[in-house]
Amino acid sequence: MPLDPKGSILPFHLQGKGHGVLQTVTIEGSSHTIRAEGHPAFGGKDSAPSPLDYALGALASCNQVTTFIVARDLGIALGNFEIDLRAKLDNSVLVFGAEGNPNFSSVSLDVTVETDASDADFDRLASEVERRCPLTQLYARSGVDVTNKWRNRRLAKAAG
Repeated sequence: MPLDPKGSILPFHLQGKGHGVLQTVTIEGSSHTIRAEGHPAFGGKDSAPSPLDYALGALASCNQVTTFIVARDLGIALGNFEIDLRAKLDNSVLVFGAEGNPNFSSVSLDVTVETDASDADFDRLASEVERRCPLTQLYARSGVDVTNKWRNRRLAKAAG
């Protein structure tokens, strides 16, 4: 049951097939497929992005989509969105079987967004995106040290 009466539960169904560290994932109800290969450190040949690349790329993209949704709710106009995402992963658990958490230890997002928002409204936008982005929360709640740095770049006024 959704948390809000206007909400809905969105179903997702993906299926993967592959060999070795290369896999193709199909998305039910879509013509899109995802081709992923293990990182070269894990035996991949760099013929496709790694699952870790996709996970981090999804985090970056989810922040942009969530920014659009929250800005719409707050009445903030948006222009360009830029994100520089950096992450650290200790491969000791995954590759060498060490005890511990195989997850990323840290992820930092340096975000610049063109908006017409005041400083206070921009701070609210950034805070709400961090709170409402499903993937930011997935990372943060799984123990990853997630840091966000948001910059408001003034949106150029349309010539008129």
